Amino acid sequence: MRFWGGVGRAGLIHRSAAAFMVAYTLWHIVYIAVKIARSENRKKLIWGSDSFVPHPDDARDFVQQWKYYFGKGSPPQFGRYGYLEKMDYLGEVWGFFVIGGSGFLLWFPEFFGQWMPGWMFNVATVFHGEEAMLAAAFIFTIHFFNVHLRPEKFPLDAVMFTGRATVEYMEEEHPRMLETLEAHADEPVAETPTKDRPAPPPTRGQTLFAAVFGFAAWGIGLATIGMILWAVFC
Repeated sequence: MRFWGGVGRAGLIHRSAAAFMVAYTLWHIVYIAVKIARSENRKKLIWGSDSFVPHPDDARDFVQQWKYYFGKGSPPQFGRYGYLEKMDYLGEVWGFFVIGGSGFLLWFPEFFGQWMPGWMFNVATVFHGEEAMLAAAFIFTIHFFNVHLRPEKFPLDAVMFTGRATVEYMEEEHPRMLETLEAHADEPVAETPTKDRPAPPPTRGQTLFAAVFGFAAWGIGLATIGMILWAVFC
C-alpha cells in the first residue's frame, strides 16, 4: 500500500480508474448507437457476418473446433469475428455491469444505503473483488494464450496495435472474411490505411509501440497471475 502513497491515495487512483472505465464504456455505447442509427442496413449490421452479436454459426463453429481438436474434421472457417472473440467481448460487458454496479454501491454507500439493506453491501464487496480477480485471471491466461502464446502467434500478435493483417494471417484466422476482401485484392495500396482495403506495412513507430506496449502488458499479466496464485495458495 505504501507503493501507492497510502490508503487515501490508493482509493483515489482506484476511483479515477473507475471513472475512466465508465467514460470509455459510455463512449463505446454512443459509438454503437450512432453507427446503428446511420446504417442503411441495420439488420445486416446487427445480425450479419460482421456483427459481434452471437449467431447460430458460432455454435456450429464451437462444435467443429472440438471435432478438429480430436482429429474428426477440419478447423472452423471464421468470419470477421469468431466465437472466442465474441465471448471475450460479452465477458467485458458482463464484467462492466458486475464490477461497475457493485463499485457504485461501495463508492456511495450513504446514498444507496437509504433504500438498500445492509447485506447488499457485503454481497457487493464479494462480487467486486471476485469478478475483478476472475477477469484478470481469464485475460492473462486463456485470452493471452489464444491471442499471443499459440505457436503460430508467439511471441506477440501485433494486429490490434497496427490495424494490419497479412493475407497468410487472414487465411489462418479469418478465411471467411478473406473471401469477401479478395474483390479488392488488386486495388493499389493507399498511402492512408483504409478499412478492409490493401494497406502499406506498419511503420517502424507502430511496430516499436506494439512491441513495447505488448511485452509490457505481457509482463504485467504474468506478474498478476503470479500474485493471484500466491494469494490463493500461500
